[in-house]
Amino acid sequence: MNDDISRFQTMLHTSIQGDRSLTIRINDKGVHTLWCKVDKVKDIQLMAQIVKDLGGRLSTITAYQLKANLPSEDHEIAYHFDIHGSTLTATVKLIGDNKTISSLTPIFRNADWNEREFMELYDIEVEGHPDPRRLFIDESIDPAVLQRFIPYSAMVNAASTKTLWENIMDKRGQPNDKL
Repeated sequence: MNDDISRFQTMLHTSIQGDRSLTIRINDKGVHTLWCKVDKVKDIQLMAQIVKDLGGRLSTITAYQLKANLPSEDHEIAYHFDIHGSTLTATVKLIGDNKTISSLTPIFRNADWNEREFMELYDIEVEGHPDPRRLFIDESIDPAVLQRFIPYSAMVNAASTKTLWENIMDKRGQPNDKL
């Protein structure tokens, strides 16, 4: 195992207390892929700082609804980091009313766009974000209006036509404020 990954494991173990899982895979070319799940949302900032201290970088952030092809209030956020060629994906779940996470922009400036995107699409609150303005959807439209009809991941997979209209038609009998 390379030194960066060994240091990451040690720093992770000493910095993050409580439940977490870490899986490391090494392919036949010697490329390391790490998967880490944490239970506490505050641990993502600690993990980001560990990656930065090791000279790593944030590649991107992905937020998604947990229930495939069904609108859901439960989300998972996957943070994708690069540590000198090794990929680390760290995930944390936001279940029910727990829809707040701290911004990584103080650690990695490039977290800005991804965090603004999932604030807009999923109504996830990002504490400490320096510019929480919406990117695309007009401010007059309810937050996360799209996720009530179809998960964003299904919509961008071009799977939306039938599912979207089925969900809209199912809600037609409800008062307009529920749409």
